[in-house]
Amino acid sequence: MTCVTSKKVKSAFFGLTALLLCTGFQGTNPPDQPPVSVYGHVIQALVWYQTSAECRALYYQAYNLARMRLDQDLKQKSHTRKRAIVFDIDETILDDSPHSAMLLKANKLFPYRYDEWINEAKEPALPGALEFAKYAAGHGVELFYVSNRTTNMMEATLRNLRTAGFPQAVEDHVLLMSDDGSKESRRNAVAASHDIILLLGDNLNDLSNVFERKDVGNRSAEVDKNAELFGSKYIVLPNPVYGAWESAVYQNKSGLTQEQMAAMRLEALKAFK
Repeated sequence: MTCVTSKKVKSAFFGLTALLLCTGFQGTNPPDQPPVSVYGHVIQALVWYQTSAECRALYYQAYNLARMRLDQDLKQKSHTRKRAIVFDIDETILDDSPHSAMLLKANKLFPYRYDEWINEAKEPALPGALEFAKYAAGHGVELFYVSNRTTNMMEATLRNLRTAGFPQAVEDHVLLMSDDGSKESRRNAVAASHDIILLLGDNLNDLSNVFERKDVGNRSAEVDKNAELFGSKYIVLPNPVYGAWESAVYQNKSGLTQEQMAAMRLEALKAFK
């Protein structure tokens, strides 16, 4: 997740973060107790993500706003190049959370069974995403799916996008990770031949490299500096489970112990005194 997008962030998140709930940050379980979940601190986030009507509402809200913004742009005659929209994939248009839930229940580390999950190509479309993608494609907009899935997952990713019904799911419109995880070069490749009118993602790194590899305060400062872009060019989808936001809490450091990460999460909280 260094602070990079999607799967690298997820790998860091599931591979490094573990709160030992039942042992007070100790390394062993009490006698006769079941094994402690290494993902105990994400249970509530996953339950919210998978079950709350509020989460569904936020997706519909985001895609309704995206359609309004697209309609406004379509009325303009200033574009001399083709319009493009850039989508992240996981937790933006496809629901990757069943794999996260499997890890939690199996008490296994990412990337346990991740290739198997991706190869099944069964991630469903998230609320509002498919309808918006079809609407945009139907109005002559070119769609690009920029994900930090690795390039060896191209065939399965194309199959999943097509099965879910997403338009323009062809290899030159699906840009997967082959470098350090920053999406900037892939976005720039799209921008070289298109006018990007919208970028959609669950991670700020899906939108611009100005948010990458920064701590909590500096990420927030960049959001404030770019406030006018949110809802106009940038559309953010909800993801409380993993992301560069958590790497920022850990100051983008690797090699931290479980106890250190747990302490840093608590230290990040603003509490009434």
